[in-house]
Amino acid sequence: MAVYVDNLRMPATVGRLRGRWSHLTADTTEELVAFAARLGLRRSWIQNEGHAWKEHFDVVDSKRELAIRLGAVPVTIQEAVALHQAKCEAAAGASAESGKILPVR
Repeated sequence: MAVYVDNLRMPATVGRLRGRWSHLTADTTEELVAFAARLGLRRSWIQNEGHAWKEHFDVVDSKRELAIRLGAVPVTIQEAVALHQAKCEAAAGASAESGKILPVR
């Protein structure tokens, strides 16, 4: 199990924060939320909660750097996309095995 932070660094202003934003994600929701708390991020800031292949926190460069110091695996945006695709495929496979239909959102 791991936590990842990509190198997107997209310039944006969110509220009063202007910076370059990246995505913090993890293999599981539990890992993601626990790690985000260590960074001082509020759980309410999670994006796409409940969608295991899309869940993430947006982080500015200073939080990205702290995440890496705390053990997050730095990945390229291409690697992050591949990780998300693998999680989506795994979730779809698990859903097919259980006979459940995944919600489309």
